[in-house]
Amino acid sequence: MIGMNFWGFLVLLVAALIAAAILHYAIRYRFLEGLDGFLAKWGVGWVAAWLGSPVLGHWFERVKIAGVYLIPALVGAFAGAFGITAFWKALAKACSPKLSS
Repeated sequence: MIGMNFWGFLVLLVAALIAAAILHYAIRYRFLEGLDGFLAKWGVGWVAAWLGSPVLGHWFERVKIAGVYLIPALVGAFAGAFGITAFWKALAKACSPKLSS
């Protein structure tokens, strides 16, 4: 996957776009509200989709597009996009001032 062609890059880009759009606009799981939050999810989702097949394995040969196994790529993209948002939400909660009663 290191030396991927343009079509493999494009498949990963679309998989990450789908994951970021669903999490940001459909489910509304956000840390940053605007376009910057969406682009952050998209970028991290792409890296996670790229790592999807090497880490999770090669599933469903019939759903292989341009040398990319689509199911592990989508799982990785969703995990990455969710993970980056969960990380920043947890960090914000941990660093916020505690209210004493």
